[in-house]
Amino acid sequence: MSATWNEGEPPEPLRISPSGWGLILLRASVLGTLVFGGLIILLLVRLVERPLCGLHRPVTPFITQFVCRNAFRILGIGFTAHGTLMKHRGAVVANHTSWLDIFALNAKKRIYFVSKAEVAAWPGIGWLARATGTVFIERNRARAKEQTELFEARLMAGHKLLFFPEGTSTDGLRVLPFKTTLFAAFFGEHLRGICYIQPVSAVFHAPKEAEERFYGWWGDMEFGPHLLKTLASRRQGRVELTYHAPLKVSDFANRKALAAECERIVRQGHAKMRK
Repeated sequence: MSATWNEGEPPEPLRISPSGWGLILLRASVLGTLVFGGLIILLLVRLVERPLCGLHRPVTPFITQFVCRNAFRILGIGFTAHGTLMKHRGAVVANHTSWLDIFALNAKKRIYFVSKAEVAAWPGIGWLARATGTVFIERNRARAKEQTELFEARLMAGHKLLFFPEGTSTDGLRVLPFKTTLFAAFFGEHLRGICYIQPVSAVFHAPKEAEERFYGWWGDMEFGPHLLKTLASRRQGRVELTYHAPLKVSDFANRKALAAECERIVRQGHAKMRK
């Protein structure tokens, strides 16, 4: 994420009951075993996969997908998805509610996230991101050519990339204007004619009797308290994804036109699912 979205009413203060702490201990132990156990297996497989396949990852994405699908089962969060997964070369773009988006989007489709370079240095999250093949970039126009070449190499290896054009997470009740910077890479000489972008709308429906912003991550919220709140909830909600029809990059005059159409589609799908 870049600048933090920080509008509207602040989130409710964190309150955890004694039974909630019991759920935290239970779910955290099982979830930690799943995530870090999966990470160890992935790294071991990657020791063989990397020298044999290079950028291609025929096995390890399935491990990531297995972990993410079962993370929702452990948390008790429902999961539904609509639409057809894109088979073309290219990327997926989605609105961004919280860190839970990473699990949701990986659970349905084998993808590789595009993230700001600073994330690579974050304890825990950075390790997971590097291991699962995240593409780290700097939002610097001076390095646009270098990043286009990186995108090209990954896309030519058959990777489906994913990024959040809003540039930050929100309270989950809205879709922010899409930034156009990362769309520019797909208009390069070698990518424009072969790449597609698939817009995805993601909605987190709050647990019954909880405020509708329950899963949102914004403002001054820190990762730890948000994770504790999610783990402590006796009743959980559900996440719903809609995969829209892919857009061919060459059908658009420039990055601004493509970003605007992706934003329109994601915003429309988001509003429909929230009704």
